[in-house]
Amino acid sequence: MKNLKIISVFIMLFLLIGNTIFSQNNQDKKGFALLELYTSEGCSSCPPADELLGKIQKEYKDSNVYVLSYHVDYWDKQGWKDIFSSASNTKRQYDYAKFMQKEPIYTPQLIINGKIDYIGSQETAVQNGIGAALSKPANTDINLEASTQDNKLNVNYSFNKVLKNNRLFIAVVQKSAKSNVKRGENANRILSHFQIVRSLNSFALVGNSKGTASLALPKDFNTKDFEVIGFVQNMNSGIILTADRAVFTQNIL
Repeated sequence: MKNLKIISVFIMLFLLIGNTIFSQNNQDKKGFALLELYTSEGCSSCPPADELLGKIQKEYKDSNVYVLSYHVDYWDKQGWKDIFSSASNTKRQYDYAKFMQKEPIYTPQLIINGKIDYIGSQETAVQNGIGAALSKPANTDINLEASTQDNKLNVNYSFNKVLKNNRLFIAVVQKSAKSNVKRGENANRILSHFQIVRSLNSFALVGNSKGTASLALPKDFNTKDFEVIGFVQNMNSGIILTADRAVFTQNIL
């Protein structure tokens, strides 16, 4: 009987230590939320979504929540051309429609981690989506260090694990702006924008766990009013695997 008791104690200690290590490993792997908003100055439903994204950016600025706002160009034919819009932003939204098998596209559409979309102005649903994303540990980690020189942005990246069919995306983001809209659905309004994607560049990850990506910068770029956000996306599913904000190691601009 004494031997059985000793064995039972050892088993309990083994399970306790194992659960503690497992719990610590889970705590080390942090969740993240990459929010991608599709918006337009020509859309009367979009300003509340833009304002919500600004609020979220401020609320989660010190956490693993990353906000990207893409201005699409299909509203430009409705009487007002959005100065931040681009065909490439529209194409990215259409790519998500294929990934998620959800059409038609619309504004303001918000997609979290490439998995689930929300109406961008519905705060409760969006906040719940952020919470759900943060509760799930990322499968891989990314670290980004950026420097600027001669109107070029150089981003050193490293991963702890690289999977097939993934690409690295680097977004150059303007933190805020205001526009005086004179025509269209938002005529005679001054609109506030946040986390505007000014350029998005992608790079192949051919089994490399680290490397350097170089890209051109917007003419008005500076490290105070802009930031750089990188993320890895699976090109078969559209799912975002990890994201991070670049740390600037050399501020020339």
